[in-house]
This record gives sequence, C-alpha cells and structure tokens, in this order.
Amino acid sequence: MKDLKSLNRVLLKLSGEALAGEKKTGFDEATVLKVAEQVKKIVDDGMQVAIVIGGGNFWRGRTSKNMERTKADQIGMLATVMNCIYVSDMFRHVGMKTKIYTPFTCGAFTELFSKDDAVKNLEEGVVTFFAGGDTATALRAIEIEADAILLAKAIDGVYDSDPKVNPDAVKYDEISLDEVLSKKLGVIDLTATIMCLENKMPLVIFGLEEENSIVNTMSGNFNGTYVTV
Repeated sequence: MKDLKSLNRVLLKLSGEALAGEKKTGFDEATVLKVAEQVKKIVDDGMQVAIVIGGGNFWRGRTSKNMERTKADQIGMLATVMNCIYVSDMFRHVGMKTKIYTPFTCGAFTELFSKDDAVKNLEEGVVTFFAGGDTATALRAIEIEADAILLAKAIDGVYDSDPKVNPDAVKYDEISLDEVLSKKLGVIDLTATIMCLENKMPLVIFGLEEENSIVNTMSGNFNGTYVTV
C-alpha cells in the first residue's frame, strides 16, 4: 500500500450522512467541528486539501416514482451546496481559510469552478470545497491532479457485502478498482469508478466516526481499505 504520509494534495469526500451523526439528518455540530479540527491539523502540516460533501443528510435520490430523475439529481446538488456552505463556515471557525466552488452560478454564496483558481487556492493553503456527488468527486480530483481521493464514510471500508445487512461481511484491507467493478461492490458510482480507473486515481476509504480517523489515516495509522489502480 502507498505510504499515505507522502501525499501532497488530496480530495476528501465527506459523507453527508456521517456529518449528521446520530440524528441521521441535518448537521451534528460536534461531529463537524471534530472533522474541522482534524483537517486543520493536516493542513497545518502542509497537506493541500480539497473537499466534496455528499447530500445524504438532506436528500437520498429520487423518493417518488412521480419525480423525474433529473429533478431529483438537481435537489441532491443543492443539498451538497448547503453542506459546503455550512461545513466551510465551521472550518473558518477553527481558523482555516476556505473557498467554495460550484459548477453553476449560485449568487454570492459560491464561485464558479475554475481549475486554475482552485489549484492556486490549494497551493496557498486554502481548503477548497467543490459541490457535487460521486462523479464530481472523481472529476474534481482528476482536474486538480490530486494524489488520492479520501472517502470518509459512515462505514469503515469496503466489504464483500453490506455489513448493515450481513453481519458476516468481510472487509478488504486492499482491493483494486478492477475488482471493485467486477464484483459490483458499489464503492462509488460506476461513472466515477471508471474515471478513477482510466486516470489512475487511487481511493482511501475509512470510517469518519472513528476517533481522529482523518489524522490517523494521513499519519499512516490506517484501518480502512486502500483501493489501488
């Protein structure tokens, strides 16, 4: 497995559901502040950090057969914007500089995405937020030339089946993207998986709820799953 301490620029994907804590919806401020404090530690150590946040704490895809898929996706996109605005402000509260980018005009809340601007901010130590879901995670990571994607999820890695359903599910310490595809493990969506495979973008998957999980992962004390290319 690659030495994670050698990474210079990462894209951290935060699960919206994990940020909701035990409430399962909205935000759990204590959880978000713990994440902010951990990210500040790795940024202070010189790591360049970009962030994408899922929208699952507000919206879990199409919930009615009467709704068009595109409309459901648009609502999900707006949920990620709300998450970025909130979490960005919590990051500022603990002393970090932040910037939020969206792929569409969003008034004065965010800035329209520009690769050059985003990379410049990262190089200056600004934590850079990108609104979007799994595909946006892969796309932005590739565009900013991240060394890896870190997936901080509600579960602590990749399993051979859903551990919430199967108590005997087995966790992988390491697995290739080819295996993820062939075994249909659904780590991220199909489009994002193929993009990562074609662009040789590894993924590091771990549980957000574990104590100091982000700091521990970046310092080499890693308990999740490393997805190789």
